Amino acid sequence: MTQQVRGVIAPAAHEPVRIETVTIPDPGPGEAVVKISTCGVCHTDLHYREGGISGDFPFLLGHEAAGIVEEVGAGVADVAPGDFVILNWRAVCGQCRACRRGRPWYCFNTFNAKQKMTLADGTELSPALGIGAFAEKTLVAAGQCTKVDPAASPAAAGLLGCGVMAGLGAALNTGNVGRGDTVAVIGCGGVGTAAVVGSRLAGAARIIAVDIDDRKLDQAAKLGATHTVNSRENDPVEAIRELTGGFGADVVIDAVGRPETYQQAFYARDLAGTVVLVGVPTPEMKLELPLLDVFGRGGALKSSWYGDCLPSRDFPMLIDLYLQGRLDLDAFVSETIALDGVEDAFARMRDGDVLRSVVEL
Repeated sequence: MTQQVRGVIAPAAHEPVRIETVTIPDPGPGEAVVKISTCGVCHTDLHYREGGISGDFPFLLGHEAAGIVEEVGAGVADVAPGDFVILNWRAVCGQCRACRRGRPWYCFNTFNAKQKMTLADGTELSPALGIGAFAEKTLVAAGQCTKVDPAASPAAAGLLGCGVMAGLGAALNTGNVGRGDTVAVIGCGGVGTAAVVGSRLAGAARIIAVDIDDRKLDQAAKLGATHTVNSRENDPVEAIRELTGGFGADVVIDAVGRPETYQQAFYARDLAGTVVLVGVPTPEMKLELPLLDVFGRGGALKSSWYGDCLPSRDFPMLIDLYLQGRLDLDAFVSETIALDGVEDAFARMRDGDVLRSVVEL
């Protein structure tokens, strides 16, 4: 039997979000209905609201979520009703060329639920990143559900569903930060701060946080940055080189995703160092670099998709670290809000007042 729940809808580009009644179908083969416990307010949701990702309005927003599996469809074996799960937006297929080569974190054929959630009048909804979790319940592909230890706080655990995992993975997976490395992170919002935390977990000897907002730099220092640079007041490339003996960092993570910050990352790394782009550019952005510099400086220029994570591998491990007190996910939760507080949370996020606002249902 279909269910009626409340959800946060983006009706059209640049229009304020609103709460509407959403119809959730029974799960079909390979699908699951999840009762949402918490969902973080992510920049990606704002991009959807502004029409920056696609024009497939109306959107059911929200994707950085944790909850309880309520019902599963035929053929689902990995999760069952009652399981506490983190939702992910890259359910791997297991069959594409990346999966068959043993690199499922690069899966080129990720999938979502086949059925559509709708408004009460039958209008089909586009769920943000195939999830749509600013709602009391949502329908997803069962592969988007990763079972983790239910002792974890849902508000903290759900953040692994997007931003925090992206930052942690940019350091741990894509950047392959190792013991004794020097790391610079440009941009210390939620993703960048998570990259600082990931670098600390990996054993980096020196972690340089770069931002234009001293509040964010203070937070990064509390969570593991050994040095901070306000790039509004100082040239970040010169500052990073000065802090690394004149050489540059072994790994530089661009968590902003603009041509200016990417160029800074490129020239702030040591010879044969690594640049990791985890900030998401907009379609009109262009990058120009002297090809001789690309060749002559060596090393690697990498993009990080979702922190190159494999949810089935990474989520349970990171939740275990959290429960052991070795990964402070709670520090990313700036506030908890009600479902009707999403629009105001977007404004606080734009102003840099929070790492994450988290909707509690």
